[in-house]
Amino acid sequence: MRVSKRLWAAAVLLLLALSGCSPENTLHSPINSPYPAGAEAGNTLYSAFVKRSPKYLDPASSYSGDETPYTYNIYEPLYGYHYLKRPYELVPRAAAAIDPPVYLDARGRPLPADAPGEQIAHSVYDIRIRPGIRFQPHPAFARRPDGSYAYYPLSPADLEGRYAIPDFPETGTRELTADDYVYAFRRLASPRVVSPIYTLMASYVEGMKEYGDRLRQRDQALRRDAPEGAAPWLDLREPDGFTGVQALDAHTLRIRVKGKYPQFKYWLAMTFTAPVPWEADRFYSQPGMAAHDLSLNTWPVGTGPYMLVESLQNRRHVLARNPNYHGEPYPCEGEPGDREAGLLADCGKPTPFIDRAVFSVEKEAIPLTGKFMQGYYDVPQIERGEYGVAMLVAAADSADKARQYREHGIKLPTTIETANWYMGFNWLDPVVGKGDTPEQAEKNRKLRQAISIAFDWEEYVAVFENSQASVAYGPVPPGVLGYREPPEGINPVVYDVVDGKPVRKSIDVARRLLAEAGYPDGRNAKTGAPLVLYYDSMVGGGSNPQFDWMRRQMAKLGVQLDVRATDYNRFQDKMRSGSAQLFFWGWNADYPDAENFLFLLYGPNAKARTGGENAANYQNPEFDRLFEQMKYLDDGPEKERLIARMVAIVQRDAPWMFGYFPMSGGAYQQWVGNAKPTQMVRNTLQYMKIDAPLRQRKIDEWNRPVWWPLGLFALLLAAAVWPSYAALRRRERQTAFSAPAREEAP
Repeated sequence: MRVSKRLWAAAVLLLLALSGCSPENTLHSPINSPYPAGAEAGNTLYSAFVKRSPKYLDPASSYSGDETPYTYNIYEPLYGYHYLKRPYELVPRAAAAIDPPVYLDARGRPLPADAPGEQIAHSVYDIRIRPGIRFQPHPAFARRPDGSYAYYPLSPADLEGRYAIPDFPETGTRELTADDYVYAFRRLASPRVVSPIYTLMASYVEGMKEYGDRLRQRDQALRRDAPEGAAPWLDLREPDGFTGVQALDAHTLRIRVKGKYPQFKYWLAMTFTAPVPWEADRFYSQPGMAAHDLSLNTWPVGTGPYMLVESLQNRRHVLARNPNYHGEPYPCEGEPGDREAGLLADCGKPTPFIDRAVFSVEKEAIPLTGKFMQGYYDVPQIERGEYGVAMLVAAADSADKARQYREHGIKLPTTIETANWYMGFNWLDPVVGKGDTPEQAEKNRKLRQAISIAFDWEEYVAVFENSQASVAYGPVPPGVLGYREPPEGINPVVYDVVDGKPVRKSIDVARRLLAEAGYPDGRNAKTGAPLVLYYDSMVGGGSNPQFDWMRRQMAKLGVQLDVRATDYNRFQDKMRSGSAQLFFWGWNADYPDAENFLFLLYGPNAKARTGGENAANYQNPEFDRLFEQMKYLDDGPEKERLIARMVAIVQRDAPWMFGYFPMSGGAYQQWVGNAKPTQMVRNTLQYMKIDAPLRQRKIDEWNRPVWWPLGLFALLLAAAVWPSYAALRRRERQTAFSAPAREEAP
């Protein structure tokens, strides 16, 4: 019987293993959960990142979208954006208020707030910082009882076995001061920091470029006098700073900007200007830290709502609530429809609501989507808007997908991005450009207008963007001051207004304009030669349905389109040299101001002449004059009027076919609250919330184990074991009957 018991015990243990049961698995959790048992019941948000960890978490260096879920929730710039309002509204974060600058003339005398921009020599921003804000707990602040720093200085031996900030158990904190912002601005100029914003900042902030030059000299001297690879810390607290950024007192920061630059306030909402404590800079500058992958790029230090508590490169990153965070209240206002969507229910409550956020690597899109549909990701990727759009497209194409999303209660809200895609005409080209004479300029304008009418962007959006974009009537997108809704904002060159709605002009109107341009039926009126235009693509050649579509649009006018496809590097070379004729390009806004789009058409920014972002090399003296007025104006009716005049000019000149404004969309599980897709607001994690009990119920419902295969397996196993068991029993009985009787002891 002992052998048979072992056989049955083995079978039972195998069944338990297949069913996911074990003595340790006492907490409730589906058997396919990728998390520890019971984790889904906690106040934790689960999301993913694709392929690799963020490269730069140092605020001076970070400029990539995949880094923003960390940087904007860990760091606290002076300003930010209202989570719900559209158009986007600047609001204070670490600052006490959005205070306007004081304007000075060249002799330092104050000027009125409405002084002409040309008279303003200096803009002085005195920014009050909220008292009582404290940095997250971090070993850089830890002190011994005698007041010395616990982890400074450290020898290489002291770093043995330490590859993460939790390996330094002693932590400390201190209050945020204006000096921390001064230090951050100085780091932008440091030769030891790679900052993509330094050149722009140095062109506006007084004395910053000269300070950067002095820092390079000081750094060279430090390196020259130090052993190779062991340059001492470059202390930026030294008194040789610059007047452009100063701390007037512990809670007042002064920034002096050259001239008038109203858009400067938006840079103060980006993490480039987030505070950096000198203690953290010194802590990470110690020998051996870089070799152990310890730096601000991997373990940031901030005052924001969250802090990084786990960082496994290319595997997992975990944010946890910063215990020192001061608690920003949830907004009480939004745009129309927000209240009905439940986005104002938490009015005035302190944020953040979520305790932890876990970001796990996903190498491929299919397993990411699969885990989202199982409920194991609350949001596929916080910073990416294409997942929601892709799911909307899938739902439109498949009734089964639509039903599945509906049954899962997945929320797919969308928003139009502050970005655009346009098809440009090179102003330097003799055929589609400005023209050498007034007569030729008029003919070329009519040619561009005719092509703009023929190109059916409504069809393009439906076919190639799956209707997840908005056709553009001008260069300024929705959500930005200066955008006007139809019918007021339509392009009258391309559209008629019918019953209050824009209707693209007929192809006959385009053909008439083409004939007036000197190309009746697509042929040169003088030579009879067919008109051939050249489209320079940023992608390689071969069969491409977009190219075919573009050729068909031109064919409506009898015009031939020759596609010259290259790789992106060669395309950029053509754009820099001004040799392209037609091209397709886009722009993502750095900040929500019309200036950040209209400067793409400002003559002095011509790419071929100055290397600027005016890729069409467009130049119109009236537009340039209005732009120079507009860029000095604060938001208000006067600025809106100027923007409307500028848009009307480019609608008539048609240096672009305005194309479309792309759409992004969120994908959120039904238990995710306060979720609103946005491009400009990067600290969205602070406002979201999780209904963990609902999540647990739904995950259980969607991941119920299918037990019948195990039952079938048990029957098969029993059938396989039974013959052996029966044979063993027979052998035991035969042995018992054939054994000789034992004699009794006397």
